[in-house]
Amino acid sequence: MNSKYLDLLAQKYDSEEKVATEIINLEAILDLPKGTEHFVSDLHGEYHAFQHVLRNGSGNVKVKIKDLFQHELNEDELNEFATLVYYPEEKLRMIKSSYNSEEQLHEWYIDVIERMLKLVSYASSKYTRSKLRKALPKQFVYIIEEMLYKTDEFKNKKGYYTKIVDQLISLGQADKLLIGLAYTTQRLVVDHLHVVGDIYDRGPDPHKIVDTLIGYHSVDIQWGNHDALWLGAFSGSKVCLANIIRICARYNNLDIIEDVYGINLRPLLNLAEKYYEDNKVFRPKIISNEKLTEQEQLQITKIHQAISIIQFKLECPIIKRRPSFDMEDRLLLDEVDYEKNEITLNGKTYKLENTCFSTVDPENPTELLEEEAQVIDKLLFSIQHSEKLARHMNFLMKKGSLYLKYNGNLLIHGCIPLDEDGEMEKMEVEGKEYAGRELLDVFERQLRYAFAHPEKTDDFATDMVWYLWTGEKSSLFGKREMTTFERYFIKEKETHKERKNPYYYLREDEEVCRKLLEEFDLDPDQGHIINGHTPVKEIDGEDPIKANGKMLVIDGGFSKAYQSTTGIAGYTLLFNSYGMQLAAHKLFNSKEEVLANGTDVLSVKRLVDEELERKKIRETNIGEELLQEIDTLNKLREHRYMD
Repeated sequence: MNSKYLDLLAQKYDSEEKVATEIINLEAILDLPKGTEHFVSDLHGEYHAFQHVLRNGSGNVKVKIKDLFQHELNEDELNEFATLVYYPEEKLRMIKSSYNSEEQLHEWYIDVIERMLKLVSYASSKYTRSKLRKALPKQFVYIIEEMLYKTDEFKNKKGYYTKIVDQLISLGQADKLLIGLAYTTQRLVVDHLHVVGDIYDRGPDPHKIVDTLIGYHSVDIQWGNHDALWLGAFSGSKVCLANIIRICARYNNLDIIEDVYGINLRPLLNLAEKYYEDNKVFRPKIISNEKLTEQEQLQITKIHQAISIIQFKLECPIIKRRPSFDMEDRLLLDEVDYEKNEITLNGKTYKLENTCFSTVDPENPTELLEEEAQVIDKLLFSIQHSEKLARHMNFLMKKGSLYLKYNGNLLIHGCIPLDEDGEMEKMEVEGKEYAGRELLDVFERQLRYAFAHPEKTDDFATDMVWYLWTGEKSSLFGKREMTTFERYFIKEKETHKERKNPYYYLREDEEVCRKLLEEFDLDPDQGHIINGHTPVKEIDGEDPIKANGKMLVIDGGFSKAYQSTTGIAGYTLLFNSYGMQLAAHKLFNSKEEVLANGTDVLSVKRLVDEELERKKIRETNIGEELLQEIDTLNKLREHRYMD
């Protein structure tokens, strides 16, 4: 090892005793149980449902509360205490208003502070004191540590501990302490969070989810197709930008673009008002509790049409200049008979309905009007100069990847493209063929290059980001075609079908999954593939645990748009030192309902895998890093102190 590096390291460890102490500390940590990993997927802007799952640790908080207090509290009391841990500020207000006297409230504070300290102690039992200290509310660290580690076998400190609690209450600090301890518990029950894709689109609050993740103590993200779309728009892809605006218009979420990220949609609205009328197919999807005036609905309908036509026009030049994308059959604007208002697909002619081709020149259907080109240029400038969006997209790039190998498992939002025989599908990229892991690595390199060069708006990298959204061999899309055009304009549903990559039925086969794990240099006996992207239709009896437990699909439908077909509100996964558990969640109505009734949204937990021996940190990714640190410290010891 480079002696200059070791000399620099010696400035931190300037004595043999310090080196030895750190080696002892790290070696001891390696034998602690691994922390709990929490996996969520396909959040689709559903901030409140995500918040609840995050706060209750997919039921992990309730489990620890029951373990500790099942013989001390009844079911209603357990639920009330759990709700206090989930939503401490709101629950405290409710509880305090129910007491008639200061004396009764004082007694309640004494009981609940002791109970919360017990919970924190229990939840932190497999962590070092140093790690716990970092999780505690800073303003109360000294007091909490005194209370957590109290020993009073000789009765010398009884008055001391009693006085601490009494003073906390009398000085009005008890609420702040309880709130801090509640959030400490939430942090301790989950050591690391994995978000397996699709934070954005459909739901109303993806920005709030990203803000939450930015403040989270330990997280990684595997990009979903919708996340890649937003990254592509910020990276300079006009067609990705058109897609995100179209989706926001479709789901009545244009305020995300305009109000949250500060993108001025007035030029687009002016264009839409000039060229488009009402069109029932382009009316926004409205959730029952939302209210829009007729004028607001009409404006969104016009914007929806305007940006859709811009999108269809922008797609065609990419398809024509990238023959390796093999997407010539998607040049649909070129295939329309504008006089007869019909189109021929796969040898069959279909009548077009609800069309909005007022800006389409039949002689040159893919050419943007000068007004359309100006609008999309202005929108791109605005989106690339939004400070808030820049912060969010930079976070997604920093914490994100297309796939992740973590603690022996493969995390991937979409798929590894396969052919019907289960072989890795090949794709030509700049004259060379790639498949499997190599193909995904190429996709990621192109996305990162596009993000690093936002000034390039029509280069190969930005085209590849769009391909990730819609291409046949994209690991994020996983279908043979995206039939957006057909779903808007053709009545016959046979044209709407999007054929899935064979991966999605072959993943039921254990041997295929084992082969895929080997492709990523993972142990097929121990590893699992953890997938999102495709909602599991539990209502139809579909099982999220596939291939004898080798494949776990955790998109169960956080998005309200999917819940009528899935029948549930999402799957999440927990992986602790004892093994894996899959949790299914009931529909989440509101935080207010949880606070009022103490009801939780956890439906059932299912055992996926049980460890024969409790897994230790030594066997994890963090363990590998610690072992490297120990090796470096031993080299420092030999280099500096063993001469």
